Amino acid sequence: IGKALFALAEIAGGIAAYFVTRHFLLNLVLLFTQQEVIEDPQDAIAHYLLVSAQSFSVSTQHFVALFLLSHGLIKMFIIVGLLRKRLWYYPTGMVVFGLFIVYQLYRYSFTHSVWLLLITLLDVLVLLLTWHEYGYLKSHPTNRVPQVGL
Repeated sequence: IGKALFALAEIAGGIAAYFVTRHFLLNLVLLFTQQEVIEDPQDAIAHYLLVSAQSFSVSTQHFVALFLLSHGLIKMFIIVGLLRKRLWYYPTGMVVFGLFIVYQLYRYSFTHSVWLLLITLLDVLVLLLTWHEYGYLKSHPTNRVPQVGL
């Protein structure tokens, strides 16, 4: 359920990212970091958020929107199959999550985005949980749903 909620959040984030302007994002970051910057002008997190908002280009916006939307939709498809405990979804999901991880690390080599690393860490966690559940279902066949249809 947690994996599905995160996928829904990615879908919503992808849609929202398409409509967010740099001005709106900067105002939002300023709203949340203003007090911290007043207290500590050298705050590393507040500074990073401000720099990220200031460098939010249209191409970055389109990439983030497309990436989050496609990532969320694909994960949701896989997660629906996992929730239905269809055995073939597990290896498929692990391959898909692994491909996401490889692509995200590839993108990270260019962008050095902390956000991309956080998404990658979550995908690693999802991959490990999927692998664990797959092993459990294979060793306890009574907990599986019969493999009839999709």
